[in-house]
Amino acid sequence: MPFAPDAPIGVFDSGVGGLSVLQHIRQTLPQESLIYFADSGFAPYGEKPEAVIIDRSLAITDFLLQHHIKALVVACNTATAAAIQLLRQRHPDLIIVGIEPGLKPAAALTQSGVIGVLATRGTLHSKKFQDLRDHLTQTTGIKVEQRACIGLASQIEKGELHSSTTSTLIQKYLTPLLNAGADAIVLGCTHYPFVIPLINDVIAQTSEPGRQVHIIDTGLAVAQQLKRRLIKTNLLTHSSDTADVTAWTTGSQSSLKTAFTQLLKMPATTIHTVVPQHIPTDK
Repeated sequence: MPFAPDAPIGVFDSGVGGLSVLQHIRQTLPQESLIYFADSGFAPYGEKPEAVIIDRSLAITDFLLQHHIKALVVACNTATAAAIQLLRQRHPDLIIVGIEPGLKPAAALTQSGVIGVLATRGTLHSKKFQDLRDHLTQTTGIKVEQRACIGLASQIEKGELHSSTTSTLIQKYLTPLLNAGADAIVLGCTHYPFVIPLINDVIAQTSEPGRQVHIIDTGLAVAQQLKRRLIKTNLLTHSSDTADVTAWTTGSQSSLKTAFTQLLKMPATTIHTVVPQHIPTDK
């Protein structure tokens, strides 16, 4: 299938979390047209069986291909871990960029030899993550502490970015990592960057004065990798104008519009949200 330089880039997540990646793509490649797909009707992915996540990822990719995308960003750690290998097998000519926990950047920053990972249960239980973690520990001796943050992505999906419930969840999951000596915290879910202020509050409350704790968000690295791939394949857009973003959701149109406005500070007039009537799946 030939891909056109002025075709859009597709980005998808189980909900609004992928907007943290979209933001970096927008800043890195402002002239590129973007289609964002929020599968909010099936969110969160992190607590669902792997077969369901694979099914949704394949179906959404097919939907985006019908809109003639030239590249795909899987802006979800859980979906990347579960489905990206199969997506690449099915679409070998399509640029596909996934996201995974930033264990390597964290390993480069840690002074204590302990890094912490906050992620969904689906990501932490995936073979892709476990292989990456085991290779890191075997080759560097760095200890990886991890917590499955059950319920945190759902809170963020609801827009509860400053609530006491969200803060309590972060404190519950993050404090054991800090107490274990972690000085680099990997955000292993694209929803989590939106609550970095609450994460910093817990770090400030828990850590001794002067202790530096790094927070690792890999959204920028994904955007940079996407740019490199587009340049290599001569698929950067010919346009010099800032492009529009089109958004699709299997959930609430108004909720997604609010997320764009509140989380990305983008004018609502640039966002066009449509709820697809049906996204066919293999099941």
